[in-house]
Amino acid sequence: MSRLALAGRYPTLAEAVPSISLGEWPTPLQAADPAALPGACAGLWLKRDDRCATPYGGNKVRKLEFLLADALVKGHDSVFTFGVAGSNHALATAIYAGQVGLEALLLLTPQSNSSFVGRNLRMGRWAGARQIHCATEADANRTARVLGLRGRGTRVPPYRIPGGGSSPLGAVGFVNAGLELAAQVRAGLMPEPDYLYVALGTMGTAAGLALGLAAAGLRTRLVLVRVVRADIASPQRFRALYHGAARLLHRRDPRFPLAPLDNTRIEVRHDFIGPGYARFTAEGMAALAFARQAFGIGLEGTYTGKALAALLEDLRAGRHAGRHVLFWNTYNGQPPPAAAMALDYRELPPPFHRYFETPFQPLDPQA
Repeated sequence: MSRLALAGRYPTLAEAVPSISLGEWPTPLQAADPAALPGACAGLWLKRDDRCATPYGGNKVRKLEFLLADALVKGHDSVFTFGVAGSNHALATAIYAGQVGLEALLLLTPQSNSSFVGRNLRMGRWAGARQIHCATEADANRTARVLGLRGRGTRVPPYRIPGGGSSPLGAVGFVNAGLELAAQVRAGLMPEPDYLYVALGTMGTAAGLALGLAAAGLRTRLVLVRVVRADIASPQRFRALYHGAARLLHRRDPRFPLAPLDNTRIEVRHDFIGPGYARFTAEGMAALAFARQAFGIGLEGTYTGKALAALLEDLRAGRHAGRHVLFWNTYNGQPPPAAAMALDYRELPPPFHRYFETPFQPLDPQA
């Protein structure tokens, strides 16, 4: 039996779209105690991607299984990617690229200071990544162009992984996730969700899920809670990722459906981003407390806290009475390695020292 639901349903895709084994699939479903819910619904479940892999879980693992495999198949010995200083995606890339023998170069731009930023920077250093400070996104793009030129001689250039791992190939990881959920529904592990809530960032997760659910025949409505700038999470980029992933898979196996994008089953929420990306909100912090009480897990304030806050508001408003609701946890749930946390931050490039020497934003749990 294939370890991936996608290859199990379309066997030729196992060879036609190479992947490497980084995570343990399927990830479990966990039901919330009805007594802990702030409003009525038929049931609330949690999809536990937080502990899908060791030493680092979360949604990026699904994408990297395909992206890093592609880099290896094409003969690269290094990869580069983009993110802010505390990027979870950049950190996951550093860890898993290193595990498969690829050097990771991280092009990191400034962000609001929070306790997780320093933690992720330390872990990236521990993983062996080369962390490159870029003052702006334009600076990061210029650096990327320079890295791409390295292949003009005899050396293969680093493989480019877009921010968040969100390309049509990266989204295939969440096409698989949608089919995985459908198999769990068929197995009776939960009823078919009426609503599925997930944070909307660079959109590879959301677009892949939309395609996977459509391919599986589920009629679940996706509620995508935007946590990034509107130009990053634009409808045009969503469509490009959705259709790009569908065409990629259909070319490899014509049995994979070119399912049309059903916008009536996708709702984008713009009202929980607060002051901006990686700026915490009171609603998000309250959602973190709920997650600890209802599920015994820790979330964070940039992505999952804001997405869960939207779900909780809808529960309180009575929107989900009689409905089955699923929250997809995209955050890592593994504790940081002690060796990583013991690193002296002064080993990092000097532009990153400020995240250890200046106060955290007021709503940070460690502020």
